[in-house]
Amino acid sequence: MQFPGARLNRFRLRPALSPAKIRRVKPLSRKKKDRNPSPTEMSVEPWASPQDQAAAEHPYSTSHTASSEDQEQHPDKLCLDSFWSEVETIRQGSGYTDLECSRRDSRQSEEGEQEEQWLVDAGLSTLISEDSEDVDNAVLLSTLTRTQAEAVQRRLDSYTLSLRKRNKPAPRDVRDIFNPSISKTRLPDSHHSEDSAHNSMASLPKSPLSAVPTEHQRGAPKEEFFITDVAYCEQAVIFLKQASLPQNNSQRRKEDCTLPRVICPKCRLGVTRVQDLSHSDMKKVRQLALIDMTALCDLLELEVKRQKNSKRKNTESPLYGVPLATLLENDQKMKPNTSIPLYMQALLSFLEKKGVDSEGILRVPGSQSRIKMLQQNLETNFYSGQVSWDDVSPNDAAALLKKFIRELPAPLLTPEYLNTFSAVRDITELRQKLHMLNLLILLLPEPNRNTLKALLEFLSKVVSRERKNRMNLWAVATIMAPNLFLHKAIPSRLTEGAEKGHAEKAADVMRLLIRYQDLLWTIPNFLMSQVRKLNENSNRRYQFYDRRIKNLLRKIHTDSRDKTDKNTSELCRTVKIQLGDLVSGTLEYQFNINSRASDLLTQFQRQSLRSPDNGKGKMRRNGSVTYPDCALFEVGGNIGEHCLDPDTHLLDLFNSNSGGEWVIKLKPNAGRGL
Repeated sequence: MQFPGARLNRFRLRPALSPAKIRRVKPLSRKKKDRNPSPTEMSVEPWASPQDQAAAEHPYSTSHTASSEDQEQHPDKLCLDSFWSEVETIRQGSGYTDLECSRRDSRQSEEGEQEEQWLVDAGLSTLISEDSEDVDNAVLLSTLTRTQAEAVQRRLDSYTLSLRKRNKPAPRDVRDIFNPSISKTRLPDSHHSEDSAHNSMASLPKSPLSAVPTEHQRGAPKEEFFITDVAYCEQAVIFLKQASLPQNNSQRRKEDCTLPRVICPKCRLGVTRVQDLSHSDMKKVRQLALIDMTALCDLLELEVKRQKNSKRKNTESPLYGVPLATLLENDQKMKPNTSIPLYMQALLSFLEKKGVDSEGILRVPGSQSRIKMLQQNLETNFYSGQVSWDDVSPNDAAALLKKFIRELPAPLLTPEYLNTFSAVRDITELRQKLHMLNLLILLLPEPNRNTLKALLEFLSKVVSRERKNRMNLWAVATIMAPNLFLHKAIPSRLTEGAEKGHAEKAADVMRLLIRYQDLLWTIPNFLMSQVRKLNENSNRRYQFYDRRIKNLLRKIHTDSRDKTDKNTSELCRTVKIQLGDLVSGTLEYQFNINSRASDLLTQFQRQSLRSPDNGKGKMRRNGSVTYPDCALFEVGGNIGEHCLDPDTHLLDLFNSNSGGEWVIKLKPNAGRGL
């Protein structure tokens, strides 16, 4: 599926100005990309979260959950009271007196510093460096869409303008007029940059959010398609243009807060989850996600500023107030494959066994004296294994879980993106909320992302036991929202304005995170395509550095890719088998247009039955060996390493990355179990 506004056009980026030397980077031109049909062809089988799939397959078994959610379109009075009670608990117990100090610190940030840090995080620091090369800039910029490139240009213009203001000389003293030897050199006039920045911002469609009609209204369908083949910012451009039409503005109706079943049409290359890519590829995903998220914020007129985490004294506790990365690093010395802190694993494991059926779990407060004693006991004896959980109250453990999240030195959602997470509440359209949350999840550091996912999985289990614990989705969301969106080190607008409205909006963002977590932890198809293109451009840059033949090589590469054999005749591919540190064999596999990764793995399993000594597997009673934890990976070519979805169509994979190898390996340990 292609959107008309998603085709890439030529653009040029104006350079940022250095304080030592003001120069102009040569304009970069890009050729229009021909559509590559293989990676973007939709499968007839849509992808939905396991919860949605269960609801579709067993509609009557989930009728109670669906009906309760329809009835609870808005949080009731008990939920709202619990929200503000939680806010008050956080303020009293977390020392919110530091908030005004952090506000002052945030105001003192040097002008242009945020734009400079943004360019560094987006992988575009060469645009503002003295020794940048056109080739360096072109590698990443050649993968961007027009709207993404305009977002980069606005940051460059803003950085240039702030740099000129910062280096503008002070007004001359009257004594300097008669002393020409002390005269100072002025930077060239900055009117051009000011006009350029103004024109760039003026090019954005100025459609107020209140005029954008919501799709989730009374009588709206309970299913919605979630397209990931086109950049989210390009989809927003189309949506805002359609929303500005008179016939759309006149059909506004009352907003409905029920959550539909979201279906993502599955690409023929399958679904890619965050744990499926190598660290080098995920770094590029984060850079591209930052650019697309920034472009989306510009289009939706969301003003979000990145905050710095205020300095805090080191804590003496081994569990509370310890940076998440430090805590995880220490835990990995005892358990190398762990992805979230062992202490949080223990709390979640206990609550999943004894707390999910407890009435009012998360909402009912525990005994403060018992909580204090339990915390002291855990801090002293947790790592020695001398803690007994038999007499622990689920409410006390839930209170310690929330306190663990609040007491992190930096917010779990990170200081850089906490305000952006909070700003999602101001977006009207559900699809754009999910777009923004999807990009924000990808931007989180790996420890934060894994810890957040473990927390959301537990909260989803609490909601699924609503009949016993009386905690529906709204109740859980209103309780947990303050613990995630309020942090003493970061100024927050969560509690400003109309209390009921702000509490409801904050809880709605939390509700989306819980309900659509499986969708939010996937990598959109357009980002995967951009990562592949980025790797291709980087490889060509190192192989052919001569600028005079750069355009010719790009044309040759495009032509050769278009001429790739995409017929339906069977092809043969050698697949490596690597079940350990060494390659243990190969497998010849013939595939056609209908062949999938699961078919190849099935053939491998059959071969392993005939060769029980091949590799490390589980021994069956008949002496055969199975490999339940195996997966097919693509390695090299235009990707680093990619664990493939079992539904990946192999012919499309071959056409998308003919230079990569196929390797059968054991899946990485992504679990969080004890």
